Amino acid sequence: MMTSKERMLVALRRGKPDRMPVTIHQWQAYHLQKFMGGVDQLAAFQTVGLDASYLAWPWKREYSPNWRYRSAPAGVQGNETLTRHWITTPDGELTWLSGANEYTTYNVEHIIKTERDAEVFLKHWPQLRLDRRQLAAEYDRVGDAGIVRGFVDCFAQPGTWQEFCEMVGTQEAIYWAADNPGFVHWFLEQMTQRKLAYIEREMPGAKYDLIEHGGGAASSTVISPAMFDEFCVPYDKRIIFALHAVGLPVVYHTCGGMMMILDHIPLNGCDASETLSPPGVGGDIQAEDRVKVREVLGSKVAMIGGLDQGRILTEGTPAEIRAETLALFETFGKNGGYICSASDHFFHTPVENLKAFAQAGRECQY
Repeated sequence: MMTSKERMLVALRRGKPDRMPVTIHQWQAYHLQKFMGGVDQLAAFQTVGLDASYLAWPWKREYSPNWRYRSAPAGVQGNETLTRHWITTPDGELTWLSGANEYTTYNVEHIIKTERDAEVFLKHWPQLRLDRRQLAAEYDRVGDAGIVRGFVDCFAQPGTWQEFCEMVGTQEAIYWAADNPGFVHWFLEQMTQRKLAYIEREMPGAKYDLIEHGGGAASSTVISPAMFDEFCVPYDKRIIFALHAVGLPVVYHTCGGMMMILDHIPLNGCDASETLSPPGVGGDIQAEDRVKVREVLGSKVAMIGGLDQGRILTEGTPAEIRAETLALFETFGKNGGYICSASDHFFHTPVENLKAFAQAGRECQY
């Protein structure tokens, strides 16, 4: 019998392991506290019996006198706590407003509102440094329990288009791309250069099994295939090539529509594609589409995802979870090269349902 790490690595190489790996995308702090007794992510995987997909991000920013940050409470609206943030630089001030509830944090007002804001941000933005010692310790702790994942963060997200959307707002990013594509390409190029510098400086020899790239804003339910080809693929391709150059495989994340870009995603050179989201969680892959997805996408890259974390994993019975897991195995996973996973985040999933998912995966043997 393979270990979880061996099983997942074989699947990522588009092979057939002893059985189909089963995991989740990420643990959320809310779920760990409310449902898992406050354990950390590795212990949570072990508690429910899933193959671990452990996220490690041991980095820090190198701040300078030219980048002075401060924040202050900005009030409470219902269950939302607001915080005002300021960055003071020699060339001006940047500000944004974040919101937080018991589940997550998010931007209410974005940091970049004008082209001048973008110039100020890029000129003074602090570098990131990877703590290799901490990463190595986490990697060794995970051991054979699963794989260790990371991403090339700069502001908040891995993909350059995703970063742009986080910094200006998704709707504004699309308008900007239509009205002033030259500026958007300039900004994406600058972000790409910084990510490439981070990879070259920090990631050779880094103990990761898989790097996540992309983001939900690249999904075809957000932008058109033509926009994907113009504003995502050229920049993603260079970053993925650089990651390959330091020996790190890459999964491309699109937590939304994928059907219109199945044959576009592999053009960026990724090794795997996620999240294979069904309509119930914001995607567009119907049950009847799974064989086509396997034939078009799975013939080129490994695949991760597919399980509806809401209607099935959270609200379903153990019998329904088992039936859906077996169906995913017979379609997405039939020829190997597949890690069955909850498509994305969840907050209220019962522990017994996670255990039922893990048990169902053990039945899916090659």
